[in-house]
Amino acid sequence: MIHFVGAGCGAPDLITLRGARLIEQADVIIYAGSLVNPALLAQAKGDCEIHNSATMTLDEVIARMQRAEAESKSTVRLHTGDPSIYGAIREQMDRLDRLGISFDVCPGVSSFCGAAAALRAEYTLPEVSQSVVITRMAGRTPVPERESIRAFASHGATMVIFLSTGMTGQLQNELLLGGYAADTPAAIVYKASWPDERVLRCTVGTLHQTAEESGIRNLALITVGNFLGTQSALSKLYDPAFTTAFREGRPE
Repeated sequence: MIHFVGAGCGAPDLITLRGARLIEQADVIIYAGSLVNPALLAQAKGDCEIHNSATMTLDEVIARMQRAEAESKSTVRLHTGDPSIYGAIREQMDRLDRLGISFDVCPGVSSFCGAAAALRAEYTLPEVSQSVVITRMAGRTPVPERESIRAFASHGATMVIFLSTGMTGQLQNELLLGGYAADTPAAIVYKASWPDERVLRCTVGTLHQTAEESGIRNLALITVGNFLGTQSALSKLYDPAFTTAFREGRPE
């Protein structure tokens, strides 16, 4: 059995209980290189085979899974954050389906959640932003034209941008051309929840300068939107005048 496990965003105690148990029971672990905190591997059995997929191709990963299955071993494929977001798991699952090998997926805490915690922020604020766009800049891996940064920026929603810290000049330009004002709040969150976490607050207009001065080129998320501002936002949920399924509103 192959278990795709989300390792969480960095801190070893942010993995799920199920994920930790699967690591402890695994005979083989294939983990995503520098993206996964190596402290998680300390939970593995003494005789567990551990492989770093950063040095492997897809064919090599699948071949190792096949060998483990032939030997009736349990395999954990350990991905950073939650494997459903930029985890490259679909191609692995498709191959396993064709081979008739069973697998399941254990969710994890995504780095976009870890970034919000580091920022002490809520992405969805009433009357500020009720939508979160999770996306990336086009680079060596292209993105559909209709999903460009500029197109998404035109909505003015909260944006969480992965895999783009090395392209902040172009990113800043696309955000501005898409419609964000230069003074729109932004932040760079480096290695959310890791011991060396860094939070750099800036604006869309100073995003590239901030990134350049920090020296951060990877392992960071960029967040953009007025959710980072000082505008107050009150939900209806706890408004005493608002009726819910559990209590009657009391007009003032």
